Amino acid sequence: MKSLPRPKARSGRAGPRPAGGWDTAPRRELAAWPSGRYQRAGLRLAGAGLLAATGAIHLDLYLTGYRSIPVLGWLFLLQVITAFALAVAVLATGSRLIAAAGAGFALATLGGYLLSVWIGLFGFKEIRTTVGIVAGVIEVAAFAALAALAATPATQAQQGIQATHGSRLVARLQAGIPGAGPALAGISVVALVVLGVSVAAAGGPPAASASGALKTAKIGSVTVLTNANGFTLYWFAPDTATRSTCYGTCAGYWPPVTGTPLAGPGIPGKLDTIKRSDGTTQVTYDGHPLYTYVGDTAPGQAFGNNLNLNGGLWHEVTVSG
Repeated sequence: MKSLPRPKARSGRAGPRPAGGWDTAPRRELAAWPSGRYQRAGLRLAGAGLLAATGAIHLDLYLTGYRSIPVLGWLFLLQVITAFALAVAVLATGSRLIAAAGAGFALATLGGYLLSVWIGLFGFKEIRTTVGIVAGVIEVAAFAALAALAATPATQAQQGIQATHGSRLVARLQAGIPGAGPALAGISVVALVVLGVSVAAAGGPPAASASGALKTAKIGSVTVLTNANGFTLYWFAPDTATRSTCYGTCAGYWPPVTGTPLAGPGIPGKLDTIKRSDGTTQVTYDGHPLYTYVGDTAPGQAFGNNLNLNGGLWHEVTVSG
C-alpha cells in the first residue's frame, strides 16, 4: 500500500525573522521600565521633600513674626498647612494630578512673595532677606520637580499595565505631555531670573525719621511712645544705651528712628541720640534706641510687642506718669 506524504512541519512564524528577534521590542520596554520607574520615584521624593522644605521655612517665619501681621498671618499659616499636606500626598500617591497641584502651589507661593516685594500685600511690603531668597529658589526647584513628575511620560510597559486595570483616560494620563521638558526648563529659568531681579531691586524700608515731635498713645490699657505719625515705638533687649545691635535684615523689619529727637507734651522720659555704624543718628528714649515695626501698618497697632526676633525680645516703649 502506497504511504501518504507526511505534512511539512510549520514554523509557526509568518514571514522572515526580524533582525534582532521577534521579542526585541517587548524586551526593550521591559528594560526601560525600571529606569523610568526610578526616575519617577526620584522626582516624587524630590518634589515632596522640596515642598516640605518650603513648608518648614514658612512655619519658622510664621512663628517668629508673621503671625503678628494682620491678614498675612493666617494666610501664612494656611500656606504652611497646604505645603505639608501636598508633600505628604505626593509622597504617598505619586499622583500626576497631585504633583501638578503641588507645582502650581509652589509657583503661586513664589508669585505671592514677588508681589509683596514689588508692591506689597494687604499693606505689608516685603524686604530682601536671605531666608526669602532661599525660599524662592526652593520653590522654583519644587515647581520643576513636581511639574516634571506630572508631565513626564511613563514607559509603554507601565502604560500597558495601567490600561489593563483602568480606562483609556488612565492610559492617556500615563502618556504624559509630549515635549514638556524644554517648556518646564524654560519656565524655571524665567522664574529664577525674575526672582533674582526682584530681590536685587528690593531693599529695606526707609528709616523712620524723627521729624515732628514724638507722641504718646493709648493701646489697650497701656500708654506707649509713638512717632509723629502715631506708629508705636519699640526697644530691643540686646541693645545698650550707647549701641544698637540691629542691622541688616533686622533693621529692615525694625527701622531705626533717626534724626533729631523732639518730645511732644506729656513725655516724661529723656530723649537722646547715638551714632550707628553707618554714621546716621538714632534716637534713644531713657537709654533705649528706638525702632518702628513693619508689621504695624496703621497707628494704634503694636504687633511687634514681645516678639522674639532677630536675636532677642522686642518691647513696646511704655510711658508712665
